[in-house]
Amino acid sequence: MAETLHIGRKIARIREIKGIKQEALAMELGVSQQTISNIEKSEKLEDEVLEKIAKYLGVTSEAIKNFSDEAVVNYFNTFNDSSVNHGAFGNYHCTFNPIDKIVELYNEKVVLLERLLQAEKEKNDLLKGKNE
Repeated sequence: MAETLHIGRKIARIREIKGIKQEALAMELGVSQQTISNIEKSEKLEDEVLEKIAKYLGVTSEAIKNFSDEAVVNYFNTFNDSSVNHGAFGNYHCTFNPIDKIVELYNEKVVLLERLLQAEKEKNDLLKGKNE
């Protein structure tokens, strides 16, 4: 069964894996968070918009179009499959679970973004106090 090309879901998954919030993507594109939410619900997207999103996510538009959770899992599984030729690294075995590492990095980004948001709120509070 061929996978349906639902570009919005693919954008959402890549954004989530990279630990990027909808708000950050919206700011970069100069649109509202609601617009990003709507984009992520869309089955199709204009090439120009897709290119801008891909650039911000650090991938190509083709990578977004071809993205699948199954491909990501298969990619990471090759690191633990001893039957795969690992080239110059011989039979190197990954000493950590790559999915756990992705989750760890995602959580670290969330903490950093929360700290940044708190700092911005404090700065705004200080500025409001000076203007009163």
